[in-house]
Amino acid sequence: MSAAIENNTSPLYAVIDLGSNSFHMLITRQLADSVQVVDKVKRKVRLASGLDSNNLLNQSAIARGLECLSFFAERLQDIPPENIRIVATATLRLATNRASFINAANTILGHKVTLLSGLQEAESIYLGVAHTSSSAKEKLVVDIGGASTELIIGSGFTIEHAISIDIGCVTFNAKFFEEGQLSPLKIEQAINYAKQQLAPYVAQYQSLGWQVVLGGSGTMQALAEILIFEKQPSLILYSFLQRIKLALTEFECIDDIVIEGLTSERVPVFVSGLTILIALFEALKIEQLQLSSGALREGLLYEMLPNSRQIAIRQRTVSGLSLKFHIDTLHAQRIQKQVTTLLESFAPAWQLVDKNEIELLHAATALHEIGLLLEYKRHQQHGAYLLNNADIPGFEQPERQFIAALVKLYKGGIDVTLLKSLSAVSFQHACYYLTILRLAIILCRRRQDDVLPSYQTKVENNTIFLCLPNQWLAQHPLIADELLQENKELKKIGLTLKIQCE
Repeated sequence: MSAAIENNTSPLYAVIDLGSNSFHMLITRQLADSVQVVDKVKRKVRLASGLDSNNLLNQSAIARGLECLSFFAERLQDIPPENIRIVATATLRLATNRASFINAANTILGHKVTLLSGLQEAESIYLGVAHTSSSAKEKLVVDIGGASTELIIGSGFTIEHAISIDIGCVTFNAKFFEEGQLSPLKIEQAINYAKQQLAPYVAQYQSLGWQVVLGGSGTMQALAEILIFEKQPSLILYSFLQRIKLALTEFECIDDIVIEGLTSERVPVFVSGLTILIALFEALKIEQLQLSSGALREGLLYEMLPNSRQIAIRQRTVSGLSLKFHIDTLHAQRIQKQVTTLLESFAPAWQLVDKNEIELLHAATALHEIGLLLEYKRHQQHGAYLLNNADIPGFEQPERQFIAALVKLYKGGIDVTLLKSLSAVSFQHACYYLTILRLAIILCRRRQDDVLPSYQTKVENNTIFLCLPNQWLAQHPLIADELLQENKELKKIGLTLKIQCE
């Protein structure tokens, strides 16, 4: 057992990011080799808006920034100095008077502020994605900040190429949308300017190639929130960006923007961020972008944690949730064994060979009792809610929705409409995985290791044969009855269960 499992005694870690748009403080501790967020503080300092044409940072912006740091300083007193990382990014790279700001910040915080180069910032952003995403594919990571945009290509924890370009949502506001004025012409001018800045890098990036595009900055999060409001997967497509751009043409002022799902907090820099993202899609011919749960702060944090690169992100997440919600892991392992047995038997007929889908099934098995900590009566609904809303790195939104659906439906009535709404797997495969989980749970009803006899299973067309000894069924009438009831539920999804056979 990890020494950091005792979350009340494990040390705190803090990361402070002095960004061009916002200052962020993230405080965490380790929990079963995963990360538990203890506190988050965010202030919209908009430091980049204080840069003049000579890149001199004005006193008003400096005062806003230092006031924010005085708030952060109080919280740092309880954290070991070696567990603190404080970084500054694009605006302070550009500011000609950055030294005076950084010196004052060092004094207020009592810790040294590190000014990241553009390349260092890009590398930390990539590592944040690598630590919180399960994707092993070649990936393009995109981050749009207040004064710079980073593009990184890599695989695993290996970075192949990274750049930082001086285009950002705060500086674009000053350049193209001064005094909050908005028009279709201004939007097109911003997009074209961003494409011009990207042009020198396009050929190299396209020659390197990628299989998946990930991003987690404020612009992408805002767009994902709109999609979630619309009850759509948070997968950003070019057609969606064009739809949002068209909607923005109805407004003459940024302050007037109202789009369902877009919070007022995100409105001030939303248009400028959108123009940069559209330029990236068009210049690099990006087809779709997935929201990542990690970026700069997560990259700095995980690199501080011991053994962070040795433990798979999904394993960390499941272990952390199991500990946090006091899940009976021995029982979960008991069910995992039956899930594996049934899967091996049914997979050839049902063509269940996708490695990622099978990982999701195992995650749902491990976490299916997560809601019991709250109450028994509605624990399946509680569990689904927790999984849809908790911080679970390594699982994209459609994947967590699938896991939550399995948790919600692992016993009782089968909601066919819910299964049809999932996008991570096909409806048919969702039915098959749910069936496997439900049968495994019924078979382990006694919560004992030595109860089950040896049994055989097979699938013919849409009929499942679960061949259990008659004597054993007679000795376990509750399990026998639940299997009979299960046959009625499985008929809703076109399956038949036979539990006695020669």
